[in-house]
Amino acid sequence: MNSPVKLLVISDYRDFLTSRPEAELLIGLQKAGLEVTVMTYPEAPYETKFKSAGIKVIPFHPDKKRHRPYIKKIREELIGGGYDLLHMFNSLAYSNGIPAAKGLPVKVILYRGYTGNIHWYDFTQYFKYFHPRVDSIFCINKEIENIFRRNKLFGGHKAVTIFNGHNPEWYSCVNSASLHAYHIPENAFVVICVANVRPMKGIPVLLKATQHLSPNLPIHFLFVGNGFDKPNIQLLIKKSPFSSNIHIAGFVKDPLPLVAASSLFVLPSLRGEGLSKSTMEAMSLAKPVVITHIPGNTDLVEDGESGLLVPPGNPLLLAKAIERVYRDEKLREKLSSKAVLRMKSEFNIEKTVRELKAHYLFLLNKTEI
Repeated sequence: MNSPVKLLVISDYRDFLTSRPEAELLIGLQKAGLEVTVMTYPEAPYETKFKSAGIKVIPFHPDKKRHRPYIKKIREELIGGGYDLLHMFNSLAYSNGIPAAKGLPVKVILYRGYTGNIHWYDFTQYFKYFHPRVDSIFCINKEIENIFRRNKLFGGHKAVTIFNGHNPEWYSCVNSASLHAYHIPENAFVVICVANVRPMKGIPVLLKATQHLSPNLPIHFLFVGNGFDKPNIQLLIKKSPFSSNIHIAGFVKDPLPLVAASSLFVLPSLRGEGLSKSTMEAMSLAKPVVITHIPGNTDLVEDGESGLLVPPGNPLLLAKAIERVYRDEKLREKLSSKAVLRMKSEFNIEKTVRELKAHYLFLLNKTEI
């Protein structure tokens, strides 16, 4: 009988919604026969669910980089637990876990969910992604893998693409919120955008798109996220012919009820998306989505089938896509139903569990557990 494959994970599970796909992946791996141990911050919301699934939880997570006591603690756990795999999901974990694994017979796996800022000439990458002790990099889309392929100077690249999985059943209990607090009329057509104001997210492009819509359309825009008090954003809102129909919710801990209450999800990102979690949530909630034609997004949506893709940075074409969805009820129904089907088929959490388990076994030169 084969001995169990022992996996140690170091990650942050303090935010339930943000960490759900990753946490559910670990629960799936435990059910698939791996012996999973999680190092995370004390009192993480997922702790109870982890333990119920048979996962050992160690209430610890590094809060400093390359801190000798942290390195020692991780190393002691690796040795004492006899782990086969060490999978880490953030920079604090990398900077302590990689040196902790020095000289030990454990495979080291890192995670990358963002397409930018990986360059062969950036010396900091040689302390993490390009570190010779790293055995594999779990990338959530092909473009991220290609970035590593292009920038790896020595030896073969170690990146592998495995899509982050979701499960539409996670959202079956999400109830639509009332939008009265935002002065949005009942049964209004509501375009929602869930994103903080950052250059990569393209919020100004969406605000400029409102200038290209047919006048007097009964469309309302609901923005959820931080940064909408910035002067340039406020100026664009004032200039918009739909200014009275633009509503700012600000930061909302759980935006899913607002998404459920909306008619169309729009994310005008200019770059940097891995697999947009907010888009995947909207698709799982059976919302039509309009997103930009950039790496990551093109993996999520089949244009014209499970969503609409528009060129990044183009307010006119974004406006045309929004108005098209508004005017075409049959298109909305098609995009909604096929979005859910795509989540169930191509981005199902069970598929992610199977593929990551197979990759782990490949690294260990095993065929089965």
